[in-house]
Amino acid sequence: MQRLRIVTYNIAHGRGLQPIQGLTSRRKIRANLLKIAKLLKSLEPDVVALQEIDEDSLWAGSFDQLEFLREFTGMPYAVFGVNNRRAGFLKLNYGNAILSRHPITEAENIKFGRSNFGEKGFLFAELDVKGSRVPIVNMHLNYRSRAARIKQVEHVMAYLTEKHPKRISHWKIPPIVCGDMNNPSHTTDATASLMKYFLTHGHYTLHPRSAPTFPSPLPQRTLDFVFLPPACVEVYCLVVKSYLSDHRPVMVEFKVA
Repeated sequence: MQRLRIVTYNIAHGRGLQPIQGLTSRRKIRANLLKIAKLLKSLEPDVVALQEIDEDSLWAGSFDQLEFLREFTGMPYAVFGVNNRRAGFLKLNYGNAILSRHPITEAENIKFGRSNFGEKGFLFAELDVKGSRVPIVNMHLNYRSRAARIKQVEHVMAYLTEKHPKRISHWKIPPIVCGDMNNPSHTTDATASLMKYFLTHGHYTLHPRSAPTFPSPLPQRTLDFVFLPPACVEVYCLVVKSYLSDHRPVMVEFKVA
């Protein structure tokens, strides 16, 4: 298989570095998303995992941000995983999404809870990469509670444990897992729990190991990660210097052995 390049990026609803959601005009959000699209095009990814992206939310300009990015990055395939839906005057529709240069053959979105606001979840997708099925999970975990993050990780692990034996014959590699983990320490929090699970499926590697991703102007914490299964070799990881969100994007490139 060719080398693959994956980017995971929390785009903060397109508001840029504005700290309060809803105070950024539609014009400024669209202008910021154009810059994000330009950045993504320059990185030339095969797959982009996005968190905090809006399908149609009043506080984010009331337009489909995924379709906007799909159009201006030129990436032909996309799938939305909306975890928050609220109708009415203060409409909200947002969650996670995946952009891809390769066909998305299967996708399923799972919410961790039932809230219509502030809910997190994960998006599972299978990509057809030149005839090989590559599974990927894009997740966004709770930012307030370690206990909640661990519970959410257990939800992901249970899903993959059930999915794995049914689909392993179709997969080129075990699932790639990425996203915004929101944990202050990758040695004692949600990432550590995921690594324990991945030990049962071979030696997964975590990227980046130490480079901080948040907050983007002066990053101090590593919140955004990509977990790669053992068949992924010759790995190159870069935390991209960017101020288009409060998170910095993480790019990982690898080859499948």
